[in-house]
Amino acid sequence: MKFVLRPLKDTGFGFNALLAGFGFMLLLGLGAVGYMEHHGHIVTGMSNQVVWGLPHVFAVFLVVAASGALNVASMASVFGKTEFKPLAPLSGVLAMALLVGGLMVLMLDLGRPDRLIVTLTHMNFKSIFAMNIFLYSGFVGFVVAYLWTMLERRMNHFTPLAGFFAFVWRMALTTGTGSIFGFLVARQAYDSALLAPLFIAISLSYGLAVFIWVLILACHAGDRPLGDALVARLARLQVIFIAAGFYFVLVYHLTNLYFTKHHDFERFILLEGGIYTTLFWLGQMVLGCVVPLVMLLHPQIGALRGRVAASAGLVMLGGLAQMYVTIIGGQAFGLVLFPGYQVSSSFFDGVTANYASSLPEWLLGLSGVAATGLMVMLALKVIGFLPERLDDAAFAPHSAAHSAHSAA
Repeated sequence: MKFVLRPLKDTGFGFNALLAGFGFMLLLGLGAVGYMEHHGHIVTGMSNQVVWGLPHVFAVFLVVAASGALNVASMASVFGKTEFKPLAPLSGVLAMALLVGGLMVLMLDLGRPDRLIVTLTHMNFKSIFAMNIFLYSGFVGFVVAYLWTMLERRMNHFTPLAGFFAFVWRMALTTGTGSIFGFLVARQAYDSALLAPLFIAISLSYGLAVFIWVLILACHAGDRPLGDALVARLARLQVIFIAAGFYFVLVYHLTNLYFTKHHDFERFILLEGGIYTTLFWLGQMVLGCVVPLVMLLHPQIGALRGRVAASAGLVMLGGLAQMYVTIIGGQAFGLVLFPGYQVSSSFFDGVTANYASSLPEWLLGLSGVAATGLMVMLALKVIGFLPERLDDAAFAPHSAAHSAHSAA
């Protein structure tokens, strides 16, 4: 069956209210940026020890999720799972919106956004941050080209090639994001090549969770039928991705426990870190991993939309907890300046840093989510990236052909 993409019509009060809410939240975030620019970062919870605060938690989550959100399109174009082909345009748009929302927060949180052009024209190519600028801009370029080949009929035969390059580039992007922390050898919390594959694994889980939420909400707002079989396939993918993320988190901590120099940090995160320990066990592992896994293993999961949506929400909350533990917990742990030597000073040697996020930081972080939501909703409303039908009957001929092909 041929799938036709249509803009959302007659979306009703709920859609418009959410759109207005996102717009208001974005304005509040921009106001918070102005407040922090005027008064300085003294009005935030950041310090000389914790220089990346709560906005970075939101920003990195959005950037990592952007890579994973493209996975649905990659499943169709790269891995031949053509049952996901109707969802590929939405996957591409969502990936770009998440990346733009995350980069907006990142740029505004670092301060002096007016000097961005100086950063772009005076690059330090020894820095992983300079490399990431190319990875981010390249990702947008590849996804735009990918969308063009999907939406322009004359270019359809280039879609597999464009999808392949977009897939490779998103792997590189997430590797670069994980390597930002992996290259920080001075921090005992980071300094591990495992962070790159760990970020790739968790990006799949975060991105798919966001995609499931957007798909269910869009179908509900536009009164588009959504089949149980398609929801079940997405739920099974989510289970695999959660398990992959859990596996790499386990390997990361077991590797750290093997090296004596990381024992203090592991004791801090796993046992004695206060809020960071609580967020790791309760937020990241239990609510963000174990509970969604158990919920999604129901044999009739395709018909349980509320359960699928709740699981995706828990994965996202667990992801934010994981980013908080990784980014802020890693900085709060007392820095060892000269490992293996005994030195002392009066400047917080080995002292756990205090961090309490302020209201402007919350508003800036949430504005990235709002910007992403605005872009996706307007794209669905004005241009249309969602098929008219996604019910089981629409997929029936396709599934029969796929089964025949598999049997052959």
